[in-house]
Amino acid sequence: MEKKDIIRIKHVTKKFGEETVLKDICYDFAAGQVHGIVGMNGSGKTVLLKCICGFMQPSEGEIYVKGMQVGQEIDFPRSLGLIIETPGFLPELSGYKNLKLLASMRGEIGNEEIRTAIRRVGLDPESKKKVGKYSLGMRERLGIAQAIMEDPEILILDEPFNGLDKNGVKKIYELILELKEKGKTILLVSHNAVDIESLCDTVCEMELGVLRQIR
Repeated sequence: MEKKDIIRIKHVTKKFGEETVLKDICYDFAAGQVHGIVGMNGSGKTVLLKCICGFMQPSEGEIYVKGMQVGQEIDFPRSLGLIIETPGFLPELSGYKNLKLLASMRGEIGNEEIRTAIRRVGLDPESKKKVGKYSLGMRERLGIAQAIMEDPEILILDEPFNGLDKNGVKKIYELILELKEKGKTILLVSHNAVDIESLCDTVCEMELGVLRQIR
């Protein structure tokens, strides 16, 4: 596999009973770029992301991440960080303790990497505030910190600006562009056309389970 084809989707269809949610999708995502995916609710965007991550298996077709077939050669791509739907955290723990618990499952990073990730999204790693007391925007920021804390090569961000105020959006914009400069590959789903226009190198539209490139 060439470096430019870091994610390859080959004839992927996903069915739930009689309903076909993804319809024969074929697309390659190039490395080192920000790729936007737009579409109405229910168009299949999140299902596609979950198939790329290995959370769901396609009914037909194949997905390759860095040359490895998801669901066959690998269950979950190790070089991938993600935020899909509302981040789930333990409400009785602080943000730092939540991320430390998650990081301990893989044992690849230490306390300072966790603190750095929290600072990069504009939160305070020393705060004792419990996540159950966080605003929606703070939870979203913490979810992004979780996605980036292990320095993944690929990031999948599903509506990462939900609940963020103006300053929060600016902070995450800067972070995405910084990660792109470092050669990361980012799949970005957003309902906001301004986000997509400002940040993305390519844009695909999902409509009724069909993915097509529009820019």
